[in-house]
Amino acid sequence: MTLSPIIALRKAMRARLAADASLVSALGGAKIYDEAPRGPEAPYVLFAEARLRDWSTTDSHGAEQLITISVVSLQRGLSEAFAIGEMIVALLDEASLVLEGHHLVDLRHQGSDTRREQNGRFARLDLRFRVTTEAL
Repeated sequence: MTLSPIIALRKAMRARLAADASLVSALGGAKIYDEAPRGPEAPYVLFAEARLRDWSTTDSHGAEQLITISVVSLQRGLSEAFAIGEMIVALLDEASLVLEGHHLVDLRHQGSDTRREQNGRFARLDLRFRVTTEAL
């Protein structure tokens, strides 16, 4: 059974991020989640929104994925979130990742958004990536 391209991509992205000692140190551990845990100690990284669109051609089955990775911080201001976000972009933008059951065609950072949550207590940086894959 072939993995969904989104699941295959997330597994490869998570492995790339968790393998980077500088990022893990900045997070205070490999705090990279698919769902925000209860009572997590910030900062942490969260795989947030994902959109999948058909990107098939007559010769191959492909997918375009729009992925959001969020950095959550408790520090006042956005400096911690931006510092961690820059590490993530450096690790993933145009990276050559190996995906289970899929071939990565392109992975690019498209932009970032900031926001405050819970009455300004949490700072959140959303990193948006556009990814294209083909099924093997």
